[in-house]
Amino acid sequence: MSQRELISVANAMVAPGKGILAADESTGTIEKRLSSIHVECTEDNRRDYRELLFRTAGIGDHISGVILYDETIRQNGADGTPLVKVLQDAGVIPGIKVDMGAKALPGAEGETVTEGLDGLRDRLAEYYQIGARFAKWRATISITDDIPSTYAINANAHALARYAALCQEASIVPIVEPEVLMDGSHTAARCQDVTEATLTALFAALDEHRVMLEGTILKPNMVVSGADCANPAGVQEVAERTIEAFKRTVPSTVPGICFLSGGQSEIEATAHLNAMNAIGNLPWQLSFSYGRALQASTLKAWGGSAGNVAQAQDVFAHRSKMNGLARTGDYNASLEVA
Repeated sequence: MSQRELISVANAMVAPGKGILAADESTGTIEKRLSSIHVECTEDNRRDYRELLFRTAGIGDHISGVILYDETIRQNGADGTPLVKVLQDAGVIPGIKVDMGAKALPGAEGETVTEGLDGLRDRLAEYYQIGARFAKWRATISITDDIPSTYAINANAHALARYAALCQEASIVPIVEPEVLMDGSHTAARCQDVTEATLTALFAALDEHRVMLEGTILKPNMVVSGADCANPAGVQEVAERTIEAFKRTVPSTVPGICFLSGGQSEIEATAHLNAMNAIGNLPWQLSFSYGRALQASTLKAWGGSAGNVAQAQDVFAHRSKMNGLARTGDYNASLEVA
């Protein structure tokens, strides 16, 4: 794939009114999701649930791409059609999670670095052949009074940049995901400081590794208060702080920023994205790459029953549409009743 093609895919991923579905939960994570609705975590049940999402009528109206897990990208639907083809036929770009998870960072208590660079070049070549046109790598940055350390921020920035360079070599658009975690009692101001430091290090590393930003998507946290903060920031403050942080750190050559929901509720994630786009006049597309914030109600509506598939798909279509509206600042909470 040429540079022009990488740029074309990246722009398609953040097309107006659209965002990305994160359906790349590891087997352990999706087991927790399924157990919450009393469904056994078998390969068939995992496949059935994800196929329900992918076969939702009109999925391509508001979903540009889906991040898949290694198991899912290799699976066929119940009728034998590869799930990758189901997405392609719906006009949705298949993507793949390629990191191997956050592991303890040596010499830095309470901090992590994401692993998975070994063998990545060969894995990316295989994923491209299967149909993946973008990939995702997540780094996690924790906040306490004492961390993050510059060491942890730089270690993760370096790994993200190595990954991104390998992706573009393999003709795959990299989603770089530096997630400043919501865990803790920190204020939104503290989250903003850490987010800015993290993004500054990330873009310095991407530059050093000769990553073409026009063919790269950023998937960051929003600047929110910690989950246990006594006085959490409201929607407008979150929007203003997030945009301020990104104007200070993210080059205008990045085509789009697809926010993760990171523990926010479905409504919160949509409202925050909407408030940011309502501010407007930004150099990048502000979009979404949500997992739970697109799926929580859908999973509950399905409940593991084939008889509930249509109802669950309606719920998923609704959440996708709400976030599609938030892409232009046209979302309103009153639309949730409809």
